[in-house]
Amino acid sequence: MSSTHPQPTSSGAAVGVGADAVGTNRWYLSAAPIVRALVHLCVPMAAAMIVGAVYNVINAGFIGSLHDATLLAAVTFGTPLLGLVMAVGGVFGVGGGALISRLLGAAEHDPAKAGEIKHVSSFAVWGAAITGAVLGAIGLVLLGPLVSVLGADASAVPATSAYVAVMLAFVPVLAVAFCLEQIVRAEGAARQVMIGLIASTIANVIFDVLFILVLHWGVAGAALAMGLSNLGVVIYFVVWLQGHSEHVSLAPRWFSLSPSVVKPVFGVGIGELLQSAFLIVTSLVLNNLAVAYGDSALAAMGVAVRIAQVPEFLVMGVTLGVLPLLAYSYGKGDRARLRSALRVSAMTVGGVVLISAVTVFIFRDQVFSAFVSDPSVLAIGVTILTAQLVAMIVNGFTGLITSLFQAAGRSVAAIIMSMSQGVLFIPIVLIGNLWFGLAGIIWSLTVSEGIVFLIGVIMWLASRASIDRGLAEGSLERAEQALEPADA
Repeated sequence: MSSTHPQPTSSGAAVGVGADAVGTNRWYLSAAPIVRALVHLCVPMAAAMIVGAVYNVINAGFIGSLHDATLLAAVTFGTPLLGLVMAVGGVFGVGGGALISRLLGAAEHDPAKAGEIKHVSSFAVWGAAITGAVLGAIGLVLLGPLVSVLGADASAVPATSAYVAVMLAFVPVLAVAFCLEQIVRAEGAARQVMIGLIASTIANVIFDVLFILVLHWGVAGAALAMGLSNLGVVIYFVVWLQGHSEHVSLAPRWFSLSPSVVKPVFGVGIGELLQSAFLIVTSLVLNNLAVAYGDSALAAMGVAVRIAQVPEFLVMGVTLGVLPLLAYSYGKGDRARLRSALRVSAMTVGGVVLISAVTVFIFRDQVFSAFVSDPSVLAIGVTILTAQLVAMIVNGFTGLITSLFQAAGRSVAAIIMSMSQGVLFIPIVLIGNLWFGLAGIIWSLTVSEGIVFLIGVIMWLASRASIDRGLAEGSLERAEQALEPADA
């Protein structure tokens, strides 16, 4: 080959377009030992998510201190809107982030690929902002009917309306914040994501104290606190990207509707959209079924979900943290690195699930009673928490399989994974409620999660050949073969 082409180094990277110096974000994606790379990518992610989960528990404590079960119920009714934010931010953020990581990996053999990243990042951020603004405005116009659809009964309508209205006003901000988080993570900058999310959580707690305890704005204050703290996250990520990212640009001039941008972003992102849409639907079904059992059941569900989020987010820190590494390795065509990352991630998820689930299960009574004193709410909540911990055992591995599909751009498989939970949950919860009452509702999610995991394993086995072909297409050997005719 001609000397004008990048030559491979001992690490498999190409000089000039390969991994950066040891210790940089790019190095962790490209050449760092797998365990060290996972620590860099996953520990900050898990830490930030745990802090966020702890905040959710504290937030429930703030609202619970007002001694009004309808306020806790209002927050539970508003949960589907967080699904809306995940839907909007996830379509553009997860899809765009996965594509950015793949392009960074491919750039090790084809430097021109890095030039496409600015179009992807601009499309993702502005797409999230515009879509969020449109959906938020529609929600505010239809606030009354929306609150009814969310399942709020007469006693909870005022509080739910206040909470939902404020949250809808901030949907563009929340969507962009989630999208930017994925873009920053796509470059391997997990530590910066952790700093942004933890700072946001601290700000959120401060705002909660001000709005809920000092100004007595109730659940509206809680929603406002969340919106303002996420606005701070947006500012932080924008400033960081402008000062530290070599390839990402958020300037509107790079916004592109080219099929080479839109198709892969939506191909992966549509799975996130469907997953979040089904989350909304399942939450609505769950709320409308549970409301028949009174506010105590809804309040218990809201608190139990927040407690279970601590170990769940720890697992998600691993499954989400490894996504940029998987996508980078896939784009680079590094089969050994991809398989090693999957293997170590699976072992980590298994260990985290076992330790955290057993610990929370043993101390479930003490943990739950710290937030709720009502015996009826406590009894129901402990049962709900137990069911969620059982579901977490398989949910972590389901998330890892989904991350692999997203990293490899396997949109059909990712979409099926996203659809399966919603499609299965609705008939399972309806039958569970009919046959077993409240217990059937509580355990329906556990049953559906187990089935989704089995579906994921089957699709992973069926997709291994196509993933191997994709790895071969991005490999250094393939790139060198493609250069040969030009040298002839």
